[in-house]
Parts: sequence; structure tokens; C-alpha cells
Amino acid sequence: MTAYEKPILDRQEIEQILSTQLGTCHITELEPLTGGNLSRVFSFRYDGRAGVIKLSDLAGAYDTERFVSKLLTSHGVPFPQCLGEGQVNELSYSILERLPGSMLIDCTDEQKQAQLPELIRILARMNEVPVDMTKGYGWIKPDGSGTSPTWMAHVESFFAEDQIGNFWEGWYDLFRTTCLEKSVFDECYARLLHYVPFNEPHRHFVHGDFHPWNIMSSGDRITGIIDGNCVYGDFLHDLDTLRGTLGGLDVVAAYKENIDALGIIIPNFDERMLGARYFKGLDAMRFYAKMDWENAYYELRDSLINLIN
Repeated sequence: MTAYEKPILDRQEIEQILSTQLGTCHITELEPLTGGNLSRVFSFRYDGRAGVIKLSDLAGAYDTERFVSKLLTSHGVPFPQCLGEGQVNELSYSILERLPGSMLIDCTDEQKQAQLPELIRILARMNEVPVDMTKGYGWIKPDGSGTSPTWMAHVESFFAEDQIGNFWEGWYDLFRTTCLEKSVFDECYARLLHYVPFNEPHRHFVHGDFHPWNIMSSGDRITGIIDGNCVYGDFLHDLDTLRGTLGGLDVVAAYKENIDALGIIIPNFDERMLGARYFKGLDAMRFYAKMDWENAYYELRDSLINLIN
């Protein structure tokens, strides 16, 4: 299995998609954007407005984008409005409004620290979006329901050997062809299964990729959240993702300060955070291996092994 390469589409074809979907021939400033591990992303302007188009050759890559956009924006979460989606040849595409600002990762540590309280409030608001009108856990389908009956079922299917038609098809080859070590993976997976029962009862909207590359900032305030691998599950998965990607900032302490001020008690907090850390960590380990990011792999590997004694 080789490192994943993002899809390529001719510039004129992209302009044609945008003109057709948006009903205008005035597409200007079409430029590629950095970021996006699995999507090819372009920014553009049309009729005085800013937008982005994402392209992927992964089946169903953007099937839930419109549902998620409507769900979050209708409950005050700053998320891009979905302007259109479709497919051309073997590529799926999604067109969204472009949020102002740049990625939070580009801010200084001082700027990140100053924006952390606002970011925690947005995280809490997103995870409190009502989901009782839907059912199921795991991946969110276009109709808003989850693909799995339980969180355990989602975990088992997510790390199953047999994956067809998605990014992880044939991923067991990584144990043979990359730095991914099966003995280490199996040990951490066993630990994950130990903590799943603590996460299992909690069903919320989970962004799934809540890190500073998917958080937009003006430099002094958060302007919105983008992308996501959205699921129904324990909201602490998003907190753990943020904890692991904001460097030296004490994200967990800031989160606890916020919930303490609101008088909220979160049961089994430590156990649920460990369940989240092993779930996200195992996925990141195999991702780093597939992308040939060996330094990142070994750093994460060591942290997961030493997480508990």
C-alpha cells in the first residue's frame, strides 16, 4: 500500500462545475489551498463572494455535508453554508462558502491562548446540538442517521480488516509494508475495547477532526469550523483531538474550568478521555504509517504505549 495521493482535475473543468452549480460565469481567483489530507481544495470568488470547492476520489466523501451544514448553522455553530455538491467522472465535489480568516494553526501561541476560551465555548455548543430526532452511532448518513447500532459496533467496523471502497481498503497491508507494528496496534486496540463501555452511553454530534487546521481564526477571534469526519458518539472525542493538536496549551484544564463555571459534572471523565485517546490514536497511527510519516508515528506510538501502566 502506497501513500495516498489526492485527486487532480483540470482547472477548466473546475470552473465549469462552479459555473453550473452557482449559476454564474463570473468565477475568478481560482487558487489551490494548502491543507486537506484527503481532498484537493480550491478557493475562488463569484459575484463578490468567497467560496471553496473540495474534490475527492473517495466514495461518498461529501454525502453528509449538506445535512451537517444545516444542522450546525441552525444551532449557532459557525460552519460554512453548503452551496452545492455532486460528482464528475470518478470525483466527488462539495462547494461551500469560505469563512474569513486563516487556520488557527498559523496563529502564535499567545493568540491561540487568548482564543482558547471562545474555542471551548464553540466546542461545547457544537457537541450540545440536539440529535434526538435521529438514531444510530458512528458515521452520519445523508438522512442524518448513524450507520451503526452502538458505539462498540462502530469501533469494530472502523478497525475491521475488511474495508471496501474507502480510504482504508486493504489497510492490513500496512503491517507488512510500513512502520505500523501489529503487536503494538493490537495492544492499544485491546485497551480501547476496555474503555469503550465508558463512552458507549453518550451520544452527541462529534466533529471528528476538531484540530487547528480545521478551525478558522482572524487572529484575535474564532471565525468558524470547517470540514470534519462527523459521527454520533461521545463528545469527549473532540476534546481529546483538540488536546493533542494545540501544542503546549492546557486544553483540558480550560474545558474543565468552563464546565465548572456552568455547574456541569461529566461522569467518568478520565475513563472516557482514555477511550477517546486510544480511538483517535489508533486511527492516527495507521494514517501516519500510510502517509510515510514515520517520526509522527513513533512519537504517537510511544505516547499510547506509555499512557497507562
